[in-house]
Amino acid sequence: MNRRDFLIRTVLVLLGISLPPRKKIIARAFAADNVVPDIVVSRGQAPPVVTETAIRTLGGMKRFVSRGDRVIVKPNIGWDRTPDMAATTNPDVVATLVRLCLDAGAKEVVVFDRTINDARRCYRQSGIEEAVMNAGGVMHFVDDRKFRNVTINGLALTTWPLYTEIFEADAVINVPIAKTHSLAGLTLGMKNLMGVMGGWRGRIHQRLDESIVDLAATVPVTLVVLDAIRILTRNGPQGGRLEDVRRLDTIIAGTDQVAVDAYGATLFGMTGTDIGAVRVGAENGIGTADLSALTVRKIET
Repeated sequence: MNRRDFLIRTVLVLLGISLPPRKKIIARAFAADNVVPDIVVSRGQAPPVVTETAIRTLGGMKRFVSRGDRVIVKPNIGWDRTPDMAATTNPDVVATLVRLCLDAGAKEVVVFDRTINDARRCYRQSGIEEAVMNAGGVMHFVDDRKFRNVTINGLALTTWPLYTEIFEADAVINVPIAKTHSLAGLTLGMKNLMGVMGGWRGRIHQRLDESIVDLAATVPVTLVVLDAIRILTRNGPQGGRLEDVRRLDTIIAGTDQVAVDAYGATLFGMTGTDIGAVRVGAENGIGTADLSALTVRKIET
């Protein structure tokens, strides 16, 4: 059992949550010349097509979601911004993932985030609320009663109130948007998990990189789908100026949080180890930052 699996099981015990064993993610059988890649980089002009192509290339949503599953899809909805500002996850990407989960047999797909600005405005302005409901998913506002103190014993965090629903799901799909961040350098997949934290999140800024890695080691993420349809190149994480937005029409997907974030860094002319959380995550066995050691498949749709 690796450190991440040990922490997840410890968290569940401390929360008093009784769950069946989590499904092992096993790739479907592929021919020798068509091995399931570690990372898929899908590009094209239609976000639903680009997203669906990425998931299909990873083996399809049934690799991650089984019939009867309850799935959490966790985008970035933190800011009162419209999709063109690239401060929140693209609504078409989120809706496509919801649809694919339901098509795979999911019983319910729930979407939520603990927002920075007013939640009702964020859900509406981002376009995510309408897109999710149209796709058959359920939007939840965060309920403060569902945060429970969790013993983490990580690099920086010893305990922290985390949202219990994230541990009760059969599958968790993390759907961040790629953008700059004044403290972290970039906000990508691992940092997006701050949306399941209760309490005053500003307190972790003193050791931000290590705290982000502690979260990544604790939250049981099944799949990461990094939205780079539009990226925010300056003045993140909130943005507010169209001149800071660059359109890439790209989705990056994989199961290794560190690896997806490492590839995401390249969109900004960086390497993964330029980002503290990626470097610390790799050093502590959360994932792989060395892209040369991975199978990366690039697809144009």
